[in-house]
Amino acid sequence: MASPPSLSDQPSAGSSSTTESSDDAHGVLGRVTPGLVTSIRAVGFWTAIAMPFLYLPLLATGLSSSFDGILFVCLLVGNLLALYVGHPHHQ
Repeated sequence: MASPPSLSDQPSAGSSSTTESSDDAHGVLGRVTPGLVTSIRAVGFWTAIAMPFLYLPLLATGLSSSFDGILFVCLLVGNLLALYVGHPHHQ
């Protein structure tokens, strides 16, 4: 029977592995396009705010066809991507 991990085996709350992975996730944009980071984040932020208004016509007419359903899911995925990219934008 295996014993549960001891306190020394468990990662601490301030462990550097979570900090490093968080820095890597937000640093990719900075490494790929260092001059455009602020602009890309601003566009992502404002797109994430404006995109839900595109849901209204689809929801008002109903998602009766498969095309409407696929379009709604694509808009939702695009909105989540814009939220992820625009989240660090500070103004």
